[in-house]
Amino acid sequence: MSTGTILAIVIGAVVVIALIAVVVTLSMRRRRRLREQFGPEYDRTVEDAGSRRAAEDELGAREKRHEELDIKPLSSGQRERYAQEWRGVQEEFVDRPEGAVHDADRLVTSLMHERGYPTEDFEQQVRDLSVEHGRTLEHYWAAHEINTLSTTQRATTEQLRGAMVHYRALFDDLLTNGSSAGPGRS
Repeated sequence: MSTGTILAIVIGAVVVIALIAVVVTLSMRRRRRLREQFGPEYDRTVEDAGSRRAAEDELGAREKRHEELDIKPLSSGQRERYAQEWRGVQEEFVDRPEGAVHDADRLVTSLMHERGYPTEDFEQQVRDLSVEHGRTLEHYWAAHEINTLSTTQRATTEQLRGAMVHYRALFDDLLTNGSSAGPGRS
């Protein structure tokens, strides 16, 4: 074999290896970014999708859909009004735990709607919320499950109390748009 042929083979191999390295590096960066952004929802989506690639494609599609939504922050007056309504729901829990959990669900849904999230379908709500609120989404899943149990009077008082805590976590995150503090905390 001539030196030119050997050189062409070596250069070709180096280029292929470099391209593979670039693709792997970009894939790892995307995976890390998605894991950080979606938090526990990343793992849930991988489990549901059956493969990491399918899950990452799904999460990418969620990001694209989210970009098309008109998500807006609340004014300070709106935040205070919602915080006051939340305090009322919490006070209601003492006398009407199931009613308070249902009201907490309605209040969180109202807050989502006010911020610009579609609220017609729970599964779509979860997908839309996951883009900016992936770290508190586990709370919404848990609260929703308990709320569903409570509609048939199968939830214990302790479960209902837990649902209120879970709703509160998402409520605060939505109210403060993910910042660490805000008027919803008390």
